[in-house]
Amino acid sequence: MEEIPALGRITVDPEVLETIARLTALAVPGVVRIAPGPPKTRWLGGKEGVRITLQDGKVLVDLYIVVESGYNMLALGRQVQAEVTRAIQDLVGLEVEAVNVYIEDVAPSVR
Repeated sequence: MEEIPALGRITVDPEVLETIARLTALAVPGVVRIAPGPPKTRWLGGKEGVRITLQDGKVLVDLYIVVESGYNMLALGRQVQAEVTRAIQDLVGLEVEAVNVYIEDVAPSVR
């Protein structure tokens, strides 16, 4: 396989990472919606319920969610962590240091 020469710089805006984390979490069965999260998250310019931090070339994600009742919250949280990590690594190629999932509320089952 031939190596592709670097033609310039590629920059991914943190808002792109927020969108990837949000859409990936919402695609996990049992996640009803993204919660607003603490006010501090919104003050930092992030979208509600998702905060992205870049440190030493690694991504840290704080994600605030509302889950559907009847789901095992521990298993659901781990699935969200795994899916968000995979999505960021596959789509952007950045290493994920951590995905912290905060379950803020439980919504009635819609099944």
